[in-house]
Order: sequence, then structure tokens, then C-alpha cells
Amino acid sequence: MRIYFWLIRLAALFGNRKARLLVEGERRTFREEREALSELRGAIWFHAASVGEFEQARPIIEKLVERQKTASLKDNRQKIVLTFFSPSGYEMRKNYDKVDKVLYLPFATKKRVKTFLDALQPSMAIFVKYEFWPAYLKEIARRNIPLYSISAIFRKDQLFFRPWGKSYLKLLKCFSHIFVQDEASKELLLTHSIEKVSVAGDTRFDRVCEIAKQAKSIPAVERFVGSGQNAPVIVAGSTWPPDEELFARYLENRPNVKLVLVPHEIDEAHLHKIFQVFEGRYVRFTEATPATIEQVRVLVVDAMGMLSSIYRYGQVAYIGGGFGVGIHNTLEAAVYGMPVLFGPNYSHFREAKGLIAAGGSESVHDYASFEKAMDKALANYREMGKKALDYVQSERGATEKICKEIFDF
Repeated sequence: MRIYFWLIRLAALFGNRKARLLVEGERRTFREEREALSELRGAIWFHAASVGEFEQARPIIEKLVERQKTASLKDNRQKIVLTFFSPSGYEMRKNYDKVDKVLYLPFATKKRVKTFLDALQPSMAIFVKYEFWPAYLKEIARRNIPLYSISAIFRKDQLFFRPWGKSYLKLLKCFSHIFVQDEASKELLLTHSIEKVSVAGDTRFDRVCEIAKQAKSIPAVERFVGSGQNAPVIVAGSTWPPDEELFARYLENRPNVKLVLVPHEIDEAHLHKIFQVFEGRYVRFTEATPATIEQVRVLVVDAMGMLSSIYRYGQVAYIGGGFGVGIHNTLEAAVYGMPVLFGPNYSHFREAKGLIAAGGSESVHDYASFEKAMDKALANYREMGKKALDYVQSERGATEKICKEIFDF
């Protein structure tokens, strides 16, 4: 583990932006925030790797905050601390106002772990999904601090269950309780004598339902959608170059289809590639005017924080990342009752498999399968969309189950 953290520091020295942010943020927590942490002693501590895991913690945090506003609890309100490992998570949520402090997680070496826990002395720790830092788990358990894992999911091919992974399997016994997403995860843990486990589901289903209720009106997108005389609209979210190339080819043969493209990265280098691919058929969201919006078929959203609201303007959604390490959030689109398409790398995403099984999604692996699936989704978007929404609704309730077990409300 020490080697891993030294490699991060080395990458920071050679100019890697994310590594630099991580090293600087971790150092700030370790050296500068200890006095602030001592004022938060006894806090409930949530830890999420990045933005996606934060969205799984968020429904629980906000239910806890709302509960503590009641007359009987507000005078004895427990403070809440949130940590991130990823710079993208911290930078996006560092001003999250439902908690008392947002920090980078100190690197998981014995010295830093002990220093952090000595300063904070949390009343409990809640780790999200895949966060299993050995030094933290061992020290938290040694101090008898209640430790929970939420929205966890386990597969047979994970390190815990390999013949050489027994030392990691023992780490799971550090948890006071593990709340898993499905029965398969529970059965796998029970098979390996991890018994403090129950099926609660995935809190993201609760979260996306709340997001949909709070969706914002975005006039530029409304104008773009309304300018096409009822032309079908596809919303492509969190896209990467392989996704964008599929759409450029598809639109060449579909003159009546419009596209709202929300790339995962909006740096100028990526945007330049997008503009080359679409060759003048686009307008940038930040530069759009009523006149230019009516003249193009592609609206490129070069701004952050709007994707979850934008999905509701389309008939079909496409989620990027499936031609890389893995797809992004499918549920933010499915909650609006629309078909959801994505690339081939989705096997580690339970919700994607659930959407396919429900008949609300399809996976594509090349242009031919993309074209066929997109034509089908556009032709049957109401029927497929209903199936997607029904699946999302059927999976709600994880937040209630977890809060009842941990906080007794």
C-alpha cells in the first residue's frame, strides 16, 4: 500500500493534475485540518471514493440531517464528516452543505490512520460500496468504533474470494454490518463465513427518484428540442470519443433525429475532437442563441451539473463509458421513463443488467448493433421507457432499510 501512495506522489511531481490535487488535498487534511477535526469529535463519518459513491451515501446523509432537525434531536445533533479519496469527488462536493466538514481521506498508512482517528474520534464510520482500506478497517475495528458498509456488492472474481485473498477476506469481519445490494452478494459472503450481512438494495434508486422530482428547467435545451417540429431527441450523457463517433455516423443517415450531447470531459481538447466529428452540425451550449439553436441538430453541453435534468428532454438516452472501463450512471436517465442504451462494458453494474432484464435497456458493441438498437428504441420509446421506470421504482427502499438498522428510525 505504501508503494501505491508513493506512486501517486511521484505522478504529482511529474505534473499529473489529479495526482497533484490528491496529494495536496491529503496533505491539507493530515497537517492543517487536525485542529478542526478535534472540534468535530464524535461525528458520524461517511467515506466515499468519488462522486458515484457519494450519490449512494447522500440519501442516508440527508435523511439523517432531516431527522436531526426535529425538536427532540436538534439540541443534541451529531455532526457529520464526509471524506473522499478521489479529487473529482472532493472538487465537485467540497461545498456540500448538509455536512459539517468535507475532506480528503488521509492516505491509508498506519501513522496517518491513527492520527486521523485520534483527531476525529468518530462515533461511527460508514463506508460506501467498494471502499476497503486495510489500515482503516483494522484500526477502526481495534477501537470498537461501529463500522458499516452500505450499497456493497460482491462477485466471485473479487480478491476476497481468491485462494490468495484470505487476508483480505478477513478484513470484511471488521465491519459491524454489511448492507449489500442483492441476494447473490449475501450468499457469497455467508459461504465464506461473513455473517453480519443483510440485503438492503442500492440507495441510488432512492436518490435518482428525488433528483427527478427536483429537475431544473433549462431554456436552451427546451428551445433546441422544440425547434425541430417534433423531431425525436436522443440525450447522450457522459460520453467519450468512441461513443461520439457512433453518433456522428448515425446522424448522417437520420436527418430527422436531434442529439443533446453531454460529454464526460469538457476540456477544450475533448471539445475540439467533438466539433471535428460533427463538422458544423453543432452548437455549444455556452454560446447558443435562439437563432443558432434552430439551425443545428447537435447541442453540445459544455457545462457541468445539468445532465440529470437534461435527460427528461429526450425520448431515448445513451450512457457513455461502455467502450472504456465501464458505463456511467444509467439510473439518472431511466427514472424519466426512457429507454437506456450503453456500450459493452457493463458486467459489473447490477442496475444495467437489471434494466436489460426488464426490457428497458440494450447494450451495443459496434456500429451495426448501435444502429439497430437505437432505431428500435426510438420506435418503441414509450413501451421500453415504461419498463425502465417500473424497474427503478421496484428497487426503491434501501435508504429506509439502512437508516432503520443503523439509526433506528
